[in-house]
This record gives sequence, C-alpha cells and structure tokens, in this order.
Amino acid sequence: MHCQRFLAPAVSRRDMLRQCASGFGAVAATALMADPAFSGDDVDAPINPLAPKQPHFDPTAKNVIFLYMYGGPSQMDLFDYKPELQKHDGKEVEMEIRRREMKKSKVLGSRRVFAQHGQSGLWCSDAFPHTAKHMDKLAVIKSLYMDSFAHGSANLQMNSGRVLQGHPSLGAWVANGLGTTNPDLPGFVVMLDPRGGPIPGAANWTAGYMPAAFQGTVLRSAGNPVLNLQPRGGRTLRMQKDHIQAINGFNALHQQDRESYSELSARIASYDLAYQLHTSAPEALNLDNESAATRELYGLNDPKVDHPLAIAPAHFGRQCLIARRLVERGVRFVQLYSGGGHQQQNWDAHNGVEENLKIHCPEVDKPIAGLLEDLDRRGMLEETLIVWGGEFGRQPVWQGDNGGRDHNPKGFTYWLAGGGVKAGTSYGETDELGHEAAVNRHHVRDLHATILHLMGLDHEKLTYHYGGLDQKLTGVVPAEPIRGVLA
Repeated sequence: MHCQRFLAPAVSRRDMLRQCASGFGAVAATALMADPAFSGDDVDAPINPLAPKQPHFDPTAKNVIFLYMYGGPSQMDLFDYKPELQKHDGKEVEMEIRRREMKKSKVLGSRRVFAQHGQSGLWCSDAFPHTAKHMDKLAVIKSLYMDSFAHGSANLQMNSGRVLQGHPSLGAWVANGLGTTNPDLPGFVVMLDPRGGPIPGAANWTAGYMPAAFQGTVLRSAGNPVLNLQPRGGRTLRMQKDHIQAINGFNALHQQDRESYSELSARIASYDLAYQLHTSAPEALNLDNESAATRELYGLNDPKVDHPLAIAPAHFGRQCLIARRLVERGVRFVQLYSGGGHQQQNWDAHNGVEENLKIHCPEVDKPIAGLLEDLDRRGMLEETLIVWGGEFGRQPVWQGDNGGRDHNPKGFTYWLAGGGVKAGTSYGETDELGHEAAVNRHHVRDLHATILHLMGLDHEKLTYHYGGLDQKLTGVVPAEPIRGVLA
C-alpha cells in the first residue's frame, strides 16, 4: 500500500506576507482590546497637558476675560481726557505719525464730552455712558506703548508678546501654566465678531510651538458652538465615543515608549475634549435659563444704532454673558473680539473717529457694564480679571478730511478690573496731547507680566523650552508687573 503524499499549494511571497500581516493585526487587535488605554479605563492613562497645575504663588485671579477692541480704540476720545488737546484744536504741530515719519499735522480735539465719575473721579467720555457708572471698579493704565504701527504685527505683539507669527498667545501661556479645572471645556476660548476676525487670524490665539491642547478654541455664540462638531454620515454619539476611544488606545500604546513626545498627550486630550464638547459646549452656551433681568442687563434686547456697518449690542452682550458662564464652569481664559473686517467695521478710525465711535461704542458699552455688574453681584469679580483694550491707540491729529485718526503705538490706554486690581485707579500719563506715553511708561510686556502675576504666575519662571532656549511670553527684554495697579 502506497502512502499518498499531500503537498500544500505553492504560496507566493506576496501572499505569505499578506497572510502574516493579517495574523499579526489580529494578535494586535486582541491585545488592544485587553489594554486599559484602549478600553477607556483610567489605569496608566496618558498625562493630560491641561490637567490642573499649581501656580507659582497664591493668585488673586482664577480666570481672565479679555475684551479685545480690534482696530485700536481712540484713547483720547474715551478714557484719556486731555484739556490741552481741546485747547489746541485746529493748530498745526509736527510729530511722528508713522515710524520715522515726521510731518506737520492739524490737532484734532475730541468731540466727546468728558466727566469724572464715582468716588474715584476717573474720567470717561459720553461715548461709554453705561461703563462710566463702573469707573470705581477700574484701574485705567494710560501710559502703554508697543513697537508696531501695523495691525498685523501689533495684534501679534499684544496677543503673543512678539511681532512675528509662531509664538504662543497669552491665553495659551495661561493654559500651559495653570491647566484647566474643567476637563469637559477648553482652557482657552475665543469668540469673534460676525463681521470677521482680526489680522492675522488664528495666529492671535495659537499655541505656537507648545502642544496644540493649549491653543484657543473658537466658539460661536449662536448655532453649533464648534464647527464640524457633530458626527457625520449617520454616526451616533455612542459610535463617535467608541471611535475616539479606539484612536486614543492606539495613541496611548504608541506613546508608551515615547513619553517625551508631548504632542501625543495633547492629541489624546484633544480627542477626549472634542467628544465632551458635544454636550458641554451647548450647555455652557445655552442662555435659556438666564433671567429676563440678566438678559436685559447685558443689552440682549437693545436695537442697533442706525448705521449700515453697526450690529446690535445683543451679539457682544451674548458673548459677555457666555464668558461669565464659561468662567463659572472653570474656563481659564476667554477672549472676546469686538470689530472685524476693515476700518470702520472695526475700531480703526482712519475715515472718521466720530463715526467710528458712534458705530462701535453702543455695540459694547452696555454688555461690558452688564458683565462688570453681573460678576460683582455674584461675588465673581474678585477672582475674575477683566482686561479691556486693543492693539494700539490713535493719533491726536487729523487724518484725511473726515476727522480720522491714524494708528498710534507710542501711547495708549488699557483698563483692568477685578482679580486683585486696585479699583478706582488712574495710572500713568501721556503727553499733553495724548500722543506718547510720558509718565510711568510701560511696554506691553509689562502688561503681560501683570496679567500673569494676577493669575499667580511669575513671567520669569513660566517658560517653555524650544529652539534651544527657555522661551517666555515676555521675551528676553526685562519686564515687570505694573505695581501701581495691583491691590
């Protein structure tokens, strides 16, 4: 009896590799399903870059709401009252209008009516009648200066400390230094004007060379709060959760031998946050439970002024109210932009400062006053720092034939409120025409150091190693907090 030999069919090299690969994939999948990182358990979970961190010292503020008037508001028409400017209205003077550009120009006195308010006697013009009622809460800094005459680089310097793109923004530095107390919401939120965003866009709220988890999340105050948030193709939220857990499981396994690769932790945290935002963002932005009195306080029912470029105060009012709700829920840094597009669509008053003020002041005045009052009533103003200002100020002389004012980074105004600020304070001075910071001059790096200080962060110790250097928000030029506005 002969034994029959059975020979396996010939297998090509390509088929063998394909079959082995499939087998290895099955083994890997089996191992992943048993791995805690894949299953969603918390055992050996990757480090969340937004986990709460201890400040360098006891803070006086826990959160920041930055009210950014994009375009450059005119300080001598709002808070920096200059009697000499009025006295010399129409006279010809010679001054630097743009960098190293000396020219003769005609003095433009303010057409606003100024008055002193409250026990502090701080000056405010009639352009801000609602904010004027809260001057005793403010610390007005009238002697700031910066380096750029151009919107793009000035916005970057005000937001990131540098005139070049690629550096982390102020909100990113705060998120990096302190993390977040609410893992279901971003540590840094941005809301924009419906007329457009500032020049140069997302570079103003970027994380730069830091992990992406620290960058600003742009929320819309109406409709879906985050674009592309809802799952596509009929995928349910449960399916979305399983999908994100699977991705994070693979990322966590990949990270086990790459602990120094911080982008993976940031990516995992971002995926988790993206899923949580399905429910947390709509809840935070839902104003249905706010009382009629609160909605009225923020100007949500007020009509817009009669100008084709104006919008109703309801938009900025809604954003201010949402900002209060966000800081209540643990968001560290909220930045609201007023003004978008070009020139009269924002605070850029080249084509007429009076028209510009009549467009934009009513859009923000009542919402800002409502925010200050609401935070104060709730006992939140003590731990919430409010920052108001733009990328620079304006010139004290005519530009064009319509009473415009050109850019002016040599002297401009910011004000702070709450969060450990010395309320009812006027600090620093510009010269007699309001053109250049003259008394207690401070570069914007000092303003940044002040904001960090109030949040319990030392601007010298808050560093991030990149490019062979320990990078700082305030850069290499010495900076210091503005002690005159600290309580």
